[in-house]
Amino acid sequence: MPEYPDITVYVEKLEERLRGQILSGTRLRSPFLLRTVEPPLSEFEGLPVEKVLRRGKRIVFAFPVDRFLALHLMVAGRLHWKEAGAPVPKANGLMALDFPSGSLVLTESGTRKRAALHAVRGQAALEALFPVGLEVFEADAAEFTAALRAENHTLKRALTDPGLFSGIGNAYSDEILHRAACRRCCGPPS
Repeated sequence: MPEYPDITVYVEKLEERLRGQILSGTRLRSPFLLRTVEPPLSEFEGLPVEKVLRRGKRIVFAFPVDRFLALHLMVAGRLHWKEAGAPVPKANGLMALDFPSGSLVLTESGTRKRAALHAVRGQAALEALFPVGLEVFEADAAEFTAALRAENHTLKRALTDPGLFSGIGNAYSDEILHRAACRRCCGPPS
């Protein structure tokens, strides 16, 4: 499942590859991927990617004139860089974003297609649609503790609440809890 570390790697690599690249077209193979109708995807065509960033567990492509494409890969979504105009696979392909240097193809394994793409106009709209919690690696111990105690949740539920902590999902919360239990009974790693 793509979570904080996975999404961060995607963002870093996509930023290197796509910054300044002009989006020449979008090809949706699954209409269920696109969860918004305004603005239309055609408004993004011909615009350069200004930046690729992470918002929670979403990959956000920022374009000029305050336009954003926010992609949530969910459990089985994967991105593939292919030659320009590469076909979107029939079996598991959902979409391609076409650039002069290549095509970014989204696939999703399994039968439950849950990946989501949102086209958004304006930074405020992006933040309202996808509020995020504390950025764990930017927080100190007091901020982390305050976020952890902000809601009446179990520890696991608090760690996976995107309103409390940005980018942590089920898999990494399990890893965090496992490490915490090991430190409690065995002490810190040597």
